[in-house]
Amino acid sequence: MDSLWVPCYIPEKMNFSLEIGLKSNLDDLPNIKDIYITLLPNEDYKDVAAKATQLVSKGFNAVPHFPARSIKNLENLKDYLNRCKDGGVKQALVIGGGTQPIGDFHCSFQLLETGLFEGLKIGIAGHPEGSPDISDSDLEKAMIDKKPFADYIVTQWLINPDPIKEYIPKQSLPVHVGITGPMKISSLLKFATIVGAKNSINFIKSNPIKAFDLLKPKEPNDLINKLKDVASNFHIYTFGNLKTTNKWLKENNYA
Repeated sequence: MDSLWVPCYIPEKMNFSLEIGLKSNLDDLPNIKDIYITLLPNEDYKDVAAKATQLVSKGFNAVPHFPARSIKNLENLKDYLNRCKDGGVKQALVIGGGTQPIGDFHCSFQLLETGLFEGLKIGIAGHPEGSPDISDSDLEKAMIDKKPFADYIVTQWLINPDPIKEYIPKQSLPVHVGITGPMKISSLLKFATIVGAKNSINFIKSNPIKAFDLLKPKEPNDLINKLKDVASNFHIYTFGNLKTTNKWLKENNYA
């Protein structure tokens, strides 16, 4: 009997996007087109819109964050969106945000269902390792609700490749895999605890590391190599290490 032929996934050329904060120096940016801008608790969305406009003027594709729990009301959402659109923004990342709601919105679906994002390319958050803020069942339901509004998924950053390998085939949208730039193992452990990346925490702890290795920057090359047969888009969380990330990208001919 003839064997059944199953088409395999052949990734395209690897593409990278980068996440920066309001205080990031734009002179340190690598040659990467897609630059995401965070809107953290207690920051002003007007400043994020201004930063996005500045990026667009420099030829980047600016992708501002829209964290539901950090947006007070519909009026603020409209103003934030209008400022971004007027500045040339074509894309947005719509997320729940990891803080207590400051106003009317408590989840990203509430933002999306307003219809105000029509005309923009929309990314939504994915959580292959779960989230400390929401149960797995609620996460699954939220993803079902959000997908009709979205163009792609950006995952939380991870270190262990196994969860994302299981996650990608289950999605109906393209997945941009969250990774970190070069970071110390000790810092990775700290941030992994904050975002609830349980599998990545266990992955680090289960791999014997000499004490001095905790102080050495760990590059994501190994993770990328393990995932490049299933993913071609990688989203880099720099955690303020923009210069180090830029150097690593150049050394590996990624930018």
